[in-house]
Amino acid sequence: MLAATAAAALVALAAVMLTGAGGESPGAAPSDLGVLPAALPAAVPDAAAPGAPVSGAPVPDTAALLNDSVLGGAGAGPSDAASTTSGGSQTAQKGGAVAPGPAAAASRASAPAVRVSAKVSAPTSVDGTPCTSAASACVDVADREAWLINKGVVSRGPVQIMTGDQDDPTPIGTFHVQWKAEQYTSRQYLTQMPYSVFFADGGVAFHEGPQNTYSAGCVKLVHDDAVAFFNYLQVGDEVQVH
Repeated sequence: MLAATAAAALVALAAVMLTGAGGESPGAAPSDLGVLPAALPAAVPDAAAPGAPVSGAPVPDTAALLNDSVLGGAGAGPSDAASTTSGGSQTAQKGGAVAPGPAAAASRASAPAVRVSAKVSAPTSVDGTPCTSAASACVDVADREAWLINKGVVSRGPVQIMTGDQDDPTPIGTFHVQWKAEQYTSRQYLTQMPYSVFFADGGVAFHEGPQNTYSAGCVKLVHDDAVAFFNYLQVGDEVQVH
């Protein structure tokens, strides 16, 4: 600023001397030269508008500021830059943590759920019987035969049986063992029913009994077969009667 003021003064002095040389008389008094003009101060720029850069200050990088605001604020370092995965999903790295981009999130959301179910095989026919492999005991009323079955294979039978008559028929269908009693007496008929295995409503059971008379709906067996059925069959086992 001082250099500019001195330069302006020298320019004014030279102008006065040139003027005096051309029009003033040689004997003119020094006061006739006039008063030197005061040095003009150097121009001072108006107050900077808010946000305007000051002369000499570096101009901020607008693109960098925008990038900083997207990635979490000014002053973000190189580690804060956005990176792109091989699958095209963009992630923002901040402080070492990587957040999944929209493509990765959509991929997980659209992935179908996998349900694993156990394969259950359908029951198959058991050779030599009218029953399927689901049965533990099988009865053929028409032929008066019965079998014990273990996992689809006959383990005992056919054995001879006696069933009910037309007035008290043995029920047809699929049943399950309800309960057992080694020694039991029918309260309705006052008849002994050793080795009883009850499988249908109304007191219908496998039990030991004579083979020369009809039953009241039960399946009567000779002694050895009655013991075998009693020992083998358990509560819940399936009984099929055809």
